[in-house]
Amino acid sequence: MAFSVAKTPEPPYYAVIFTSIRKPVDPAGYGQMAEAMDKLAAQQPGYLGAESVREGHDADNLGITVSYWDSLEAIAAWKRNAAHRVAQQRGRDEWYASFRLRIAKVEREYGM
Repeated sequence: MAFSVAKTPEPPYYAVIFTSIRKPVDPAGYGQMAEAMDKLAAQQPGYLGAESVREGHDADNLGITVSYWDSLEAIAAWKRNAAHRVAQQRGRDEWYASFRLRIAKVEREYGM
């Protein structure tokens, strides 16, 4: 997997920060679902990009995914997407020991 920093437009825009700890047993299908959701999210109106990391290789380590969106409406539409709702439920039932989702407005950014 190649890592890159999302190329976002000038602020303001929104960040959805999904922090998770996976269950110790890694049920089949997680990687495939994650890849499918990445591809599907990228096709949604208002999607600007994403960045994702998981600490170590063990399933129970901390993971953080930040997706960027142009509006709160785009975030809400993604949350309601039927395939995404299936993935959300499987995450609750099968894959995550715990998670937290935060939505933040990006008002400033800089870097090199």
